[in-house]
Amino acid sequence: MRSLKAIFFILFACTCLCYLGFPKAATASADTATGLGWSYQAETGPTHWAELDERFALCATGQSQSPIDLTAAVAADLVNPEFHYSPAPLNLLNNGHTVQVPYAPGSYILLAGKQYDLLQFHFHSPSEHTIEGQPQAAELHLVHQNDVGELAVVAVMLQAEEEEARQKGDGSMGYDLLSAHLPRAVGEKVRTGKRVNVRSLLPTQTTTYRYQGSLTTPPCSESVTWLIMSEPVALPPDQLSEYQTLLKHNNRPLQNLNSRSITLDSSP
Repeated sequence: MRSLKAIFFILFACTCLCYLGFPKAATASADTATGLGWSYQAETGPTHWAELDERFALCATGQSQSPIDLTAAVAADLVNPEFHYSPAPLNLLNNGHTVQVPYAPGSYILLAGKQYDLLQFHFHSPSEHTIEGQPQAAELHLVHQNDVGELAVVAVMLQAEEEEARQKGDGSMGYDLLSAHLPRAVGEKVRTGKRVNVRSLLPTQTTTYRYQGSLTTPPCSESVTWLIMSEPVALPPDQLSEYQTLLKHNNRPLQNLNSRSITLDSSP
């Protein structure tokens, strides 16, 4: 069993490092590409992550862990993040934990005077965060990192809604492009020859819940700034069903808020 795990780890590492356009920083810091001996099920699932490797200790002992239920948020007029996103080649990877899209350098957000470069985006289903106790069908994470290694993750809730009820301009066309090229098998890479702009994946209204948390997978590193869009993006039920079937409940359970506070931006 150990030899099989070792082989799997080597193959996974090589896949991540050799994947076209995948930044090395993303393999080290993004919450879907650290280590391999963990999963979302049974003896290698979330309740056992801290037991699998000493580097995962914060998964059990951390006091600022993610995801959380976004409730009792304090409204405030926050400075909006500035989104500076450009189109990039659409290459997708099924890494066994999620479907992940590495993003070419040059796109970033400005937040509190700091520039955070977009490294990659990926999906969880069902949503990892909940709002007032309510989960959504899926959740998109856009992972950013600044020049001193601090992370900021922009999250978008994805909900099912029939075509005739959906609002125009909600970013659904970008998701249509992604859904048409989802890699089905673990380790599968899809180079589409197309380009995507992640700005098209955001809702029209970009007010956010904000709090300080952690990565939602090992090593559960803390000091991550979370920005969760208060408005979801609506997708057709059959499209969301594809994500649900493919991702197979890759969501970490909710964590305690402890002494942290949650802020909700009160102005667009």
